[in-house]
Amino acid sequence: MEPSRDSREAPHDALAWCRAHDRAADAGTPSWRLLATLGGSGALAGLLLVLAWQWTTPSITAHRAQVEQAAVAEVLKVPARMDTLYVVDGKLTRTPVGDPAKLERLVEGFDAQGKRSGVAGRAGEPGFADVVSVMIGFDPADGSLLGMKILGQKETPGLGDKIEKDSAFVGQFTGAKAPLTGVKARSGDNKSQVVTITGATISSRTVIRIINNAVARWQPMLAAYDREAKP
Repeated sequence: MEPSRDSREAPHDALAWCRAHDRAADAGTPSWRLLATLGGSGALAGLLLVLAWQWTTPSITAHRAQVEQAAVAEVLKVPARMDTLYVVDGKLTRTPVGDPAKLERLVEGFDAQGKRSGVAGRAGEPGFADVVSVMIGFDPADGSLLGMKILGQKETPGLGDKIEKDSAFVGQFTGAKAPLTGVKARSGDNKSQVVTITGATISSRTVIRIINNAVARWQPMLAAYDREAKP
């Protein structure tokens, strides 16, 4: 078995330190000064990492929020108005409890007449390589999809990443009706069938599974919310 990089380099690092120690000793440099130099360098590197993280985190968070907001507008076909609902204790509410950024959210889209035109939400599950995140737009009344957009994936380049880049695959979700079924060839005009990508069946079925699980979970919550909202 090929030794790991760490195991190969560790003896060399130790040997280099010993040689530096010997040279320093020959030059009359005390050991405590070498240790202090190493400790100071490590502390400085750690401090720089913390500062970089603190400096970049707000920008990264703001960018993610912009991307997610654009995805919501896209899958809801640019509604006239949008309202946010928060999932608290398995129920939907307009009033968040605690930090809203940490709560699962659904966004209602409304047309110019004030009628709800659809609902969008973010969901994710493990795919072939990592978690696949999807923004889903759907009509809660019958489970028909308004659209979907991949927000994050690390699937195999050239194969699995087609779930995001293959317009034919992505486009067939608009107008489809959950629960979806992955097939190699659609039979007739079955709106519940989605043709999977050749060579990327696992990634294709991951997207289908994410949508099915999310819609199945959100529909009852939205139905309960609508019942309670009625006068």
